[in-house]
Amino acid sequence: MSGVSSGFEGETILLALDRILPTRQISVNVRQTPKYRTILASIHEVGIIEPLAVHPEKSEAGNDGLYVLLDGHLRLEALKELGGTEAVCLVSTDDEGFTYNKRINRLSAVQEHKMIIRAIEKGLAPERIAQALNVNVERIRQRQRLLVGIAPEVVEMLKDRLVGQKIFAFLRRMKPMRQIAAAGMMISANHCTENYARMILATSKPEDLVEPAKVKPTRGVAPADMARMEREMEKLQRDYRLIEDNYGETMLTLVVAKGFMGKLLANPEIAAHLDKHHGDLAVELRRVVETTSEETPSAAEI
Repeated sequence: MSGVSSGFEGETILLALDRILPTRQISVNVRQTPKYRTILASIHEVGIIEPLAVHPEKSEAGNDGLYVLLDGHLRLEALKELGGTEAVCLVSTDDEGFTYNKRINRLSAVQEHKMIIRAIEKGLAPERIAQALNVNVERIRQRQRLLVGIAPEVVEMLKDRLVGQKIFAFLRRMKPMRQIAAAGMMISANHCTENYARMILATSKPEDLVEPAKVKPTRGVAPADMARMEREMEKLQRDYRLIEDNYGETMLTLVVAKGFMGKLLANPEIAAHLDKHHGDLAVELRRVVETTSEETPSAAEI
C-alpha cells in the first residue's frame, strides 16, 4: 500500500473568504431551497462541521495566495451571508473536484440516529439540534427513537445502508428472529425499500409478529393467497441463500471460460475458420466474451 498517496494535506488551514475562488455561481433560487436553509441554520448554530475542499491557484509567477474551491459552494455562500470572514479548509493535492464529490459517503439512518443520541448525551437539547438543522423538533425525536424495538443484529446489518426510516417502523412490528430474516431478505434482494418491508410484514405469520391483531389484512388478498405468498417468500429466501453460496464458484468458472474463449477468438486461424464455416456462432461467441468482460470481476477479485 506504499504507492497510495493522500488526497489532502495532513492539516486544515484557515483561509479568508476573499482568498477562496468559487468555480460556480449560486443562484437566488438555490438560496431558497431547504438544503441551503438547513446549511445556513447549521452554520449559524454550530459553525462549519465539514471543512471546504480547496486547491492552490497557481499562476506563471507561482502561488498568489488564492485557492480554487473544489467542494463546499453552499457552505461558502452561507458563511458570506452570515457575515463570516474565514473558513476552515482542507487543501487537496489534486485539483480534480469531480473525484472528491463522487467519493462522499452519505449518512445512513442508523449513523444519523447514533449521532443524535451522542449529541443528546452530551447535553444538547433536541430543540437545539432541530434549530441547527432547520427541521421540526419532532423529526429529531423520531430519529432519536429510531431503533427502539429493533434487534441489535438488524442494527448491525443495516448500519451502513441508506434505508428509509419507515422501514424500521415495519420491522418493529415483527419479533427479533423475523426482523433478522426480513433484513436478510432485503439485503439479499438489494431492495431495502419501504414497499418491500411492507410486503414482508404482510406475509409474516402471526406467531412472528409482536401484535398480530394490529396488523391490518391486505385489501383484496384472501387468506389462501397470503399463505401462498408466505411459502413463496420462504422459497425465495432459500434460493437467495443458495445463489450466495454458489456465487463465487460460478463467477470463477465464468471468468476462466471467458479467458479461454477470448484466447481462441484471438487466434487468427481459428477466428477465420469460425467466420467462414460458423458465422452465426462466431458472432454470438464474440458477443458473450465482450459482455462477460464488462460484467464479471477478475479472478483476483473473487
